[in-house]
Amino acid sequence: MKEEKIETEKTEIENNKNNVQKPVKERKKKIDKEKDELIKANLDLKEKVLRITAEMQNMKRRYELDMANLYKYEGFNIIEKILPVIDNFERAMNIKNPENEKFLEGFKMIYENLIAILKEKGITEIEALNKSFDPNIMNAMMTEVNEEVDSNTVIKVLQKGYMYHDKLLRPAMVCVSEKESE
Repeated sequence: MKEEKIETEKTEIENNKNNVQKPVKERKKKIDKEKDELIKANLDLKEKVLRITAEMQNMKRRYELDMANLYKYEGFNIIEKILPVIDNFERAMNIKNPENEKFLEGFKMIYENLIAILKEKGITEIEALNKSFDPNIMNAMMTEVNEEVDSNTVIKVLQKGYMYHDKLLRPAMVCVSEKESE
C-alpha cells in the first residue's frame, strides 16, 4: 500500500510538473511575442524620430535661406518704384537748353546721389549696348536692319535695365540689329 501511495504521489508530481511547465512555456512564448512587438515598435519610433529630425533640419535650412534672401533683396519693391524716377532724371538731363542749365546741374547732382545709393545697395545697370541680345535680361522692343554689326546685336538701349545682386530688377528694353534678307 505504501508503494501504491508512493506511486500515486509520483504520478501526481509528474502531472503537476507538466502542468507547471506548460504555462511557463506558454508564458515564455507570450513574452517573446511581446518582446518582438516592442522591438518593432521601437524601430518604428526611431525611424519616425529620424524623419522628423531630417524634416526639422530641412525647415531650418529653408528658413535660413529665406531669411538670407529677405536681407539680400530687402527694398526690392521700393527700388523697383524708384527706377522710373531715375529714367525721368536722365530724360531731363538730356534736354540741352541754356535757360535751364542751372536746374540741370541740380538734377545731375540728385541723379548721381541716387545712382551712388543704388550701387551701394547692389543695383547694377545691365550693359546692353553693342552686346549680343540676351532674352534673359533684355526685351527686344524693335529690330533694325544694320549691316555694320552682327545680327542680333543691341544697337540702341530704349530703357536701361537693372540687376539687384543676381536677380533681375528690370529688363533692358532694346533695339536689336538684323541683317537685310536677300
